[in-house]
Amino acid sequence: MSAPAPEAPGGPLVIVTGMTGAGRSTAAKELEDLGFFVVDNLPPTLLREVVRLVDESKGSQQPIAVVVDVRSGSFFDSLQVNLAEGATHRQATLLFLEASDEVLVRRQEAARRPHPLQGSDRLLDGLHRERAVLAKLRSDADLVIDTTSLNVHQLTKRIAQAFGTPDTTRLKVRVVSFGFKYGIPVDADFVADMRFLPNPHWVPELRALTGQDPDVAAYVKGRPGAEPFLEQYVPLLRTVAEGYLNEGKRFMTVAVGCTGGKHRSVAMTEEIAARLRADGFEVRATHRDLGRE
Repeated sequence: MSAPAPEAPGGPLVIVTGMTGAGRSTAAKELEDLGFFVVDNLPPTLLREVVRLVDESKGSQQPIAVVVDVRSGSFFDSLQVNLAEGATHRQATLLFLEASDEVLVRRQEAARRPHPLQGSDRLLDGLHRERAVLAKLRSDADLVIDTTSLNVHQLTKRIAQAFGTPDTTRLKVRVVSFGFKYGIPVDADFVADMRFLPNPHWVPELRALTGQDPDVAAYVKGRPGAEPFLEQYVPLLRTVAEGYLNEGKRFMTVAVGCTGGKHRSVAMTEEIAARLRADGFEVRATHRDLGRE
């Protein structure tokens, strides 16, 4: 009888740990933005169970990140055993975040929170105890990031470089059309007003159509001022998009409005989305108020 085939490896598993104040929460948020299923403050004894539940509900290729801090105490031995045995059938990466005592003290004081191991002693005493507890994990870490001189944006960039993929690190752009008479989208990063263009509503043969119809789109984009607007506005969005990525922001919403959200804004939304898509951005065009009237 032939031996059973080995279990196929699942998606990546990242264990995030390190010093209090070194950026575990920031790392967790960035991993979540990168598509990881994130569990914060997980007792290491539950690691196998979490992986099993995620495999069953989201599939074995779903990336997982778990944040383990010093409050897990003696459970750290269980974590090291699980990782050593490869118990989760996933490629595990142990990420350890640290920073200098001076910086950690300053961050904790700014947050006005005591250290979990401080007790009735000084904050610095709590940090020293934490370093002793985490010493073995630090020595076993696959990746150590010292955040002493990093700000939030620089740390998120380091996390993206380490664990992102071309798909997850691309900027995701949503271009949404709307009607001003229904209100501006509250989540818009940019708002463009298309009411400077002639309204197809006053062209009898176009009135019943929408900006998704070729005749309306051609009419709107053919009006004086439409092409100059696109030639200046789309490069502006490209420039901002690059800045967003540098600052660790991966979502951008561009709202394009006209009076009712039926003709001009719809046609221009589709055109802006097409031009950004041609530049390699992941773009989704939506029409909030289309069909509302």
